[in-house]
Amino acid sequence: MDLGIEGRTALVCASSKGLGRACALSLAREGVRVVMSARGADALEEAAAAIRAETGATVTTVAADVTTAEGRARLLAACPQPDILVNNAGGPKPGDFREWSRDDWIKALDANMIAPIELIKATIDGMIQRRFGRIVNITSAAVKMPIDHLGLSNGARAGLTGFVAGLARQVAEHNVTINNLLPGPFETDRLRGTAIATAQKTGKSVEDILEARRMTVPARRLGDPAEFGDACAFLCGNRAGFMTGQNLVLDGGTYPGTL
Repeated sequence: MDLGIEGRTALVCASSKGLGRACALSLAREGVRVVMSARGADALEEAAAAIRAETGATVTTVAADVTTAEGRARLLAACPQPDILVNNAGGPKPGDFREWSRDDWIKALDANMIAPIELIKATIDGMIQRRFGRIVNITSAAVKMPIDHLGLSNGARAGLTGFVAGLARQVAEHNVTINNLLPGPFETDRLRGTAIATAQKTGKSVEDILEARRMTVPARRLGDPAEFGDACAFLCGNRAGFMTGQNLVLDGGTYPGTL
């Protein structure tokens, strides 16, 4: 399917690894000019080089921390008028809410609520003027099915979800859509890192922990990041213009609800 976005420009945050990288790759395959960002310059350049080699797309990199005002300013200086914005940032630490300070909450809100809202604010008027805009926020399946030890993430991402629900309806008439992608367990470095930490605490093998995780998924497997990237690219395409304000769960059927 031709998504009709060849020649568009996309800003993809936290895209040196994992789901962000998968989104950047899928968009590049569609002929989109991609601006990739991440905190680590080396990993970012490596990812960009691989995407250029595979797709032939124009890929620009900006090493910056999207959770800070300075980092966002650097991104917007390099890409002030994106047609497509993919918001993404790592999730906050897990734990017991009794142990979290106000600073912990502010840090979580800065990364997973305020940062995407600030980037939306900086870019959405240009999208409205050009009568084309696609904004995709990578959040978490925990927005619909909260995970008890991820309260910082649950709270911050739910705040972003509520904000998007209102804004998406305000800009839809201008051919600007805002949707959220809610990943469940995908085969990423982050998921494997969590498994390694659990293995060290429990004495179980990493593979046993990952297999147990797979068995909690009705599809009986972990997600392939490429599947996530292609879902993102579809939401960014011309053919998805009638879909906005939605929370799309990609979790292999784990979420049990009907809505």
